[in-house]
Amino acid sequence: MRFIGLDLAWAAHNPTGAAVLDERGEVLDTALLGGDEDVLAYVAAQAGQGAAIIGVDAPLTVPNLTGRRPAEAELGRVFARFQAGAHPANRRHLEEADGTIRGERLVEGLAALGFVHDPHLEVGAQVRRVLEVYPHPAMVSLFGLGRTLKYKNKGQGRPALEAGWAALRSHLLALEAAWPPLRGVAGLMPPTLDGLRGRGLKNLEDQVDAVVCAYVALYAWTWGAARTEVFGSLEEGYILTPTLPERWKEG
Repeated sequence: MRFIGLDLAWAAHNPTGAAVLDERGEVLDTALLGGDEDVLAYVAAQAGQGAAIIGVDAPLTVPNLTGRRPAEAELGRVFARFQAGAHPANRRHLEEADGTIRGERLVEGLAALGFVHDPHLEVGAQVRRVLEVYPHPAMVSLFGLGRTLKYKNKGQGRPALEAGWAALRSHLLALEAAWPPLRGVAGLMPPTLDGLRGRGLKNLEDQVDAVVCAYVALYAWTWGAARTEVFGSLEEGYILTPTLPERWKEG
């Protein structure tokens, strides 16, 4: 069983972070990918003909021309208080010059490889699935955060960036003792960001986000609906995430 995370760039000319876990939570590989063909080739090589679940941080179904999907509104009602709401997704914002949306193209390409687009997982099922995930609310739930970690280089200043990175690294390393575990993060994430700036820093962030996407896929496969939640619907667009302990279900 393989769990593949894709921090999918909304435009194909930007790098996409990728990561692969096995069912023991071991990080097997991380990569930076290019266009659609590169992403599909990577998935094909990593998944082979076996069972695999792909967690993608990007809108995979966007029927609405403007505004936001019901998924963003529903997720916001639960996670906005943690600063973990999702950006509005609509076709006017996401469409490329040819009128297509990259996430939707990816779903079509993965279908040709035998992947079914459906976030409703049966625990432990040997399936080939692709589903939309979102790292920020996932981290809030998994780490018990009061607000999202500021680990991305978005103008908050270097000290805050370093602190956010250190906190994220600490939380991800602690998942080695969780169920399911996550192993091998220390080899990817340096203790400090010394010397990392610009594109080098962004590339590292993208690969770490991909690890989180892959872990969410593993977590959903392990716990199913008992500890994950699908906001929205397959038809109108959705986001799957580990949910807050207060929203866990029995059995």
